[in-house]
Amino acid sequence: MKILITGSCGFIGFNLSLFLLKKKFKIIGIDNLNNYYDVRFKKKRLQILKKYKNFKFYKFDLADQKKVKYVFEKNKIDSVIHLAAQAGVRYSIDHPQKYVHSNIVGFHNILEYCRLKSIKKIILASSSSVYGDKKNFPLKEKESINPKNFYGLTKKNNEEMSEIYSKLYNLNISALRFFTVYGEWGRPDMFMLKYLRSKNKFNLYNNGLHFRDFTYIQDVNEIIFRLIKKRNIGFSVFNICSNKPYKITKIIKMIDKLLIKPKLKIIRVGLQKADVIKTHGSNKKIINFTKFNKFTPLEIGIQNLVNWYKNNL
Repeated sequence: MKILITGSCGFIGFNLSLFLLKKKFKIIGIDNLNNYYDVRFKKKRLQILKKYKNFKFYKFDLADQKKVKYVFEKNKIDSVIHLAAQAGVRYSIDHPQKYVHSNIVGFHNILEYCRLKSIKKIILASSSSVYGDKKNFPLKEKESINPKNFYGLTKKNNEEMSEIYSKLYNLNISALRFFTVYGEWGRPDMFMLKYLRSKNKFNLYNNGLHFRDFTYIQDVNEIIFRLIKKRNIGFSVFNICSNKPYKITKIIKMIDKLLIKPKLKIIRVGLQKADVIKTHGSNKKIINFTKFNKFTPLEIGIQNLVNWYKNNL
């Protein structure tokens, strides 16, 4: 099977590409290698992927319709996993145009050529950010979605666009609402790796009182692998989460126990605009559909992340 993975040098895209390459899938990767965070991470990931003969790579921006068309014309693609996006909730406050460019225009180009080429299966990255600030936990997929930041709004748009395309053109599309994915080769701008890499001080937003439903990257890989093999019809939405929220201050204590380093000066910062205080999703739907229920305990996932950090950074 030949799978197109957009955002193949990003955190989730890289890990999933590597996971599927080892299972002998043919992977076509697209990434623009932008500098939203340290581009050296993306280049190192790409070097690893290029070691596999069953990997082909294209570097360009998905908003470039002609280049998207070229990839679909030159390759016989069976499935598409769309993970490319302009990431970052706080960054979206000051740079909304970048999110329209990447997350809406870029995604629509992919969706349109999936339609034109009758792609059998499409899986796309959505986000828990579509829910906004909620009170009734755990959040189920049928909950109303009211994003409170521009990043979440673009993901809501992706879901709505996908549902219309699915109904009008008979496409099989699964939207995955990721809840705070963490693990090896993670994003350096996200909490866990950012804390690990900090030297002297660390900004702790909302005094560390946020709760997050952390989801380990290898669990994400296994779930998507099972979704690829499943025969689903129409448009579906799934929470991808552990169903176990943790307070940020507790995560810091868990990391400190595993990592010997000088104690950081914690700078307590108030709640940021567009932040949500708590995320906690129900994973019953994805468990029932994929039969995957062996979610990695947070303690083990953090241990794996710390071990990777010690050996690679």
